[in-house]
Amino acid sequence: MSNTPGTILGHRGLDHEEALIFEQDSPGMTGVDLPAVPAGPDRLGGLARKGAIGLPGLSEPDIVRHYTRLSRKNYAIDSGLYPLGSCTMKHNPRLNEKMARLPGLADIHPLQPVETVQGALKLIDEVAHWLKTLTGMPAVAMSPGAGAHGELCGLMSIHAALEHKGHGHRRRIVVPESAHGTNPATAALVGFTVDPVPANARGRVDLDALTAKLGPDVAAVMITNPNTCGLFEGDMRIIADRVHAAGGFLYCDGANFNAIVGRVRPGDLGIDAMHINLHKTFSTPHGGGGPGAGPVVLSAALAPFAPVPWVVHGKDGFSLVETAAAAGPASAGTAKPFGRLKGFHGQMGMFVRALTYMLSHGRDGLARVSGDSVLAANYIMASVSDVMTPSFDGPCMHECLLDDRFLKDTGVTTLDFAKAMIDEGYHPMTVYFPLVVHGAMLIEPTESESKRSLDDFIKVLRGLTAAAKAGEVARFKNAPMFAPRRRLDETRAARSPVLRWKPKLEQGAAAE
Repeated sequence: MSNTPGTILGHRGLDHEEALIFEQDSPGMTGVDLPAVPAGPDRLGGLARKGAIGLPGLSEPDIVRHYTRLSRKNYAIDSGLYPLGSCTMKHNPRLNEKMARLPGLADIHPLQPVETVQGALKLIDEVAHWLKTLTGMPAVAMSPGAGAHGELCGLMSIHAALEHKGHGHRRRIVVPESAHGTNPATAALVGFTVDPVPANARGRVDLDALTAKLGPDVAAVMITNPNTCGLFEGDMRIIADRVHAAGGFLYCDGANFNAIVGRVRPGDLGIDAMHINLHKTFSTPHGGGGPGAGPVVLSAALAPFAPVPWVVHGKDGFSLVETAAAAGPASAGTAKPFGRLKGFHGQMGMFVRALTYMLSHGRDGLARVSGDSVLAANYIMASVSDVMTPSFDGPCMHECLLDDRFLKDTGVTTLDFAKAMIDEGYHPMTVYFPLVVHGAMLIEPTESESKRSLDDFIKVLRGLTAAAKAGEVARFKNAPMFAPRRRLDETRAARSPVLRWKPKLEQGAAAE
């Protein structure tokens, strides 16, 4: 149904009201002619399909128009600033894409003989070298396919190390309340129990509360640094020393490494394991545009328990070690991999993109990246702090955290504010997260944005704040008004999602 008043078909300029492709089905229509299949013997035992396959029939122009129109409804980093906090939606340089499409890299197969993929193995080894150098860690597992997968790898390495030491009784993981949701979920998946620890008034981990939770049954502490409030955990070295003294390991969520890359080496902070989101720090695409990649750097204490496979370099070139025994006598006695984490060896296309980004910037350039991302976040916070409410005093790191105190008595909520941003042409920032802050608005501009881009965004934040305080409640409650679809009932959508399109006739028959 159209939401656009005043037009006959619901179109608004070049933004067309577009039906689902199944609703445009025209029986017999096709965008390509295929030769008829010759009749043959029935080998299906009477199970041949009796009805249509269910795919829509459209002409080639209809198909092209459909997907072109849909593409105009998709907000992306190529359209404008993407302020999601804790997600680092940075620009993906097109040079990275060009390199990933080189035939010698794009056309290789994971089952090729090792001697035919020496360049690929060298590339993986080079990315590993950069990651170890930037983090100050002696080992890295390259195979994890995403950040949460990397968390799984790190905790499985910790689990294997504890079992090897005869400390299998350590089953408790201490996790800050402001942690990414994947942290406690991963701990539970590996079989640990999760014990939360609160934050202090400064938005950092409460050191005394954390220390009180350490004991002989603690396997590890999982912490994010910079944390999810956009703040650096200054007590990290103290935390590491106390966790190690208690016999546990320190896991760091590396999702926010973009804020400190080239400036802080996590290994110097006493960290034992940290996953690195190549799609957040080193510009490879996110999710559906990916896949992601989450290599895990490991301390000397955990390095022997890294999963297979790994790349080694010998007199005959590079090879891929599939088992600890295959590494040879020199390392077979010390390597104790917990097993294989996934098929093949990581996400090759992501490694190509990440190395291209690393080589393009160099170590000094990566330090500039982190510095600019922190500068951009602080510029936004300083520019709105007189009308909006930062959650904590002092400068932030790569993302600034605001709360809803500035909206008190306006009748406008954080969600209303976010929906109004859509009308202004922006994807909303992350809202209601972290949970430790009421009405949270978490903004991460990244280093990709120019000052002009930031100034435009700031102007919108200040303008919406002024409108809320001026009593323009209807503007917010009715938002978005200019998007292809209006605000949905989010509670109903979560509880009763419609996951499959059905023809109206089928829906009517089901209702009867």
